[in-house]
Amino acid sequence: MTIFALSSGSGLSGVAIIRISGREASNVIKALTSKEIPKPRLATLRKINNINTSELIDEGIVIWFPGPESYTGEDMAEIHIHGGKAGILAVQNEISKVKNCRLAEPGEFTKLAFQNGKINLVKAESIADLISAETEIQRLQAVKIMRGKSSEKFNELRERLLKILTFVEAKIDFPEEDLPEENLKKIKEDSFSVINEINKILNDQKVGEIIREGFKIAIVGPTNAGKSSLLNNLSNREVAIVSEIAGTTRDVVETHLNLDGYPVIISDTAGIRDSKDEIEKKGIKLSLKKAENADLKLVVVDAKSTDFKGFLNDLLKKDAILVINKSDLLKENLDPEISKFNHVLISLKDNLNIDKLISKIKNHLENKFISEEDILITRERHRQHLQQCIEHLKNFSDKNDKKDFDKGAEDLRLATRQLGMIVGKVDVEEILGSIFNDFCIGK
Repeated sequence: MTIFALSSGSGLSGVAIIRISGREASNVIKALTSKEIPKPRLATLRKINNINTSELIDEGIVIWFPGPESYTGEDMAEIHIHGGKAGILAVQNEISKVKNCRLAEPGEFTKLAFQNGKINLVKAESIADLISAETEIQRLQAVKIMRGKSSEKFNELRERLLKILTFVEAKIDFPEEDLPEENLKKIKEDSFSVINEINKILNDQKVGEIIREGFKIAIVGPTNAGKSSLLNNLSNREVAIVSEIAGTTRDVVETHLNLDGYPVIISDTAGIRDSKDEIEKKGIKLSLKKAENADLKLVVVDAKSTDFKGFLNDLLKKDAILVINKSDLLKENLDPEISKFNHVLISLKDNLNIDKLISKIKNHLENKFISEEDILITRERHRQHLQQCIEHLKNFSDKNDKKDFDKGAEDLRLATRQLGMIVGKVDVEEILGSIFNDFCIGK
């Protein structure tokens, strides 16, 4: 089938790009323009007409990309027309009249590119990440992965395992031949070397996934300390209801922010206190769970009530900034005990020191998560395959020690397969759907 879709996104725009890929792409262009295909990769002005009546729909640019030198590897065309909704629908309606043409599914163009060997799975995922990037740090990470450094590393590790496998299979094929002791030693050393390298890759604090999905920040603390006001202030809009009535926030309120260049998912939680209200108690339980799973906690307290016994002290033990609000009401010096905590004194009412708080948040994220080393894992899928690879290699090592080469070879094949599944070197049909369904239509 030949597929087509609007690739430039919906909404009013100066230009809209309709992409067509497949065997019928040339017939579509001929039918719409009543002319032959333009020269490859040359922007050509054409009138776009109704196929049956030759009535003019629009005038635009047609670009022809003959396969295999195209994004999908198939014959492909782009039609650039004015971005009005009626014009787009009219052109798409005409294309659908051509035999064997249908509207593309989400990510289908990129899926074709993968299936036709134009890109590997990791690059396909990085394309999706680049499209959805909302901050500079997300864009930079997606571009780095697109350049292929992680693919090269996973392929290199896979090639090393395949080389070990040739030694093992040689022993299986010629059992009467004694494998030299240095070869047995090399097999062991090389397999352990791969395990160590994968462990090093896995020991990355999940930086890649955190950048891609957003840093999780939970605003926690007692009731009426100003948690919801802080969320609204950081968001520059009314995200959460603010009230002087204690216990107003009962559920977790989340919003996605670009916080000084960092992608952040910030959560306002229920005020923590002793409560007999069942709904509020559930909200408090959710608050504590959110705090536990957060990359950073903003523990907000009232400047007039800074008692750090119990839960507050526990919240401040790790990955936390103490936010002392309502400093405008402070009549005396703060308790000296506060100096031992990473803290900032603010006033949401007077908009005081919010910039200092943002700076502290940014410094925390930089120090904890941003490293100079290359990020190789950006999705949980990559991490799971690497972990399973290590398990198979450990099993291989045990069998190799016992010189049980037949069974050891199978463990080695399984380990190699797990690395291949990351970049799509082996059959990965079961995971293609979940990857490409995340794409927008037209890509």
